[in-house]
Amino acid sequence: MLSDASRAFSQVFSRPFRAVMWKSIGLTIALLIGLFLAAEATLSAFVTLPWHWLDTTLSIVAGVALVIGLGFLIAPVTSIFAGLFLDEIAEVVEKTDFPQDPPGRAMPLGPSVLLAIKFAGIVILVNLFVLVLLLLPGINLVAFFLANGYLLGREYFEFAAMRFLQPADAKRLRRENGTTVFLAGLIISGVLAVPILNLVTPLFATAFMVRVYKRITGSRPRDEVMVSPRPASASPRAPS
Repeated sequence: MLSDASRAFSQVFSRPFRAVMWKSIGLTIALLIGLFLAAEATLSAFVTLPWHWLDTTLSIVAGVALVIGLGFLIAPVTSIFAGLFLDEIAEVVEKTDFPQDPPGRAMPLGPSVLLAIKFAGIVILVNLFVLVLLLLPGINLVAFFLANGYLLGREYFEFAAMRFLQPADAKRLRRENGTTVFLAGLIISGVLAVPILNLVTPLFATAFMVRVYKRITGSRPRDEVMVSPRPASASPRAPS
C-alpha cells in the first residue's frame, strides 16, 4: 500500500496531472479572492463606526478573520473544482499503470458535479467537527484522522470502483475490504493535514484509490507485470 501511495504522490506532479492541478488551484484562488472582496465590500457598506480608530481596528480584525476562514475553505473548495476532473486523473492512472486492463467509464457531468460537492461537504463537516474538539488536545487530532480516514477512504474508493462497477457493487466491495480502504483513507488524511499539500489531496486520493481498487480486484501495475519472472521451462531430459 505504501508503494502505491508513493507512486500516486509522484504522479500528482507529473505532466498529465499538472494541468488539472493548476486548473483546480487557479479556480479556487479566483473564487476565494472574489469571496474576500465581496465580504470586505459588505462589511464596509453595512458597518460604520463613529470613531475612525475603532473602525480601522474592526477592519483589520475582520480582515484577519476572513483570511483564516478562507484558509479553512481552501481544501474543500479545491475539492469542488478538482472533483470535476477526477475522471481525467483516473483515466491517466489506468492507461499508464494498468494498460493491460479495460478502461473505466467516465461519470456524466451531472453526477460528477454532485460528487465534487459531496466531497467538499464531507471535508467541511468533518473539519468543523474537529474544530469543536480543539479544546481537547490530542483528541481532536485523533478525530481528524479517524473521521477523514473513514469518509475520504470510502468516497474515493467508491468513485474509483464505480468506473467499473454499478454503485451497489462498488459499495459492497468497499464493505468487504473495509480495513484496507480505511487504512488507505488514513494515508489520504495525512496528506490533507499538511498545508499546501492539501490542495492536491483530491488528485492524490484519486490516483491512490485507483491503484487500491486494482489491487483488490487482482490487477497489478505494469511495472510489476514486466518484472514478473517467466515460468521455468521444462528441464532437458537426461540422455539415456
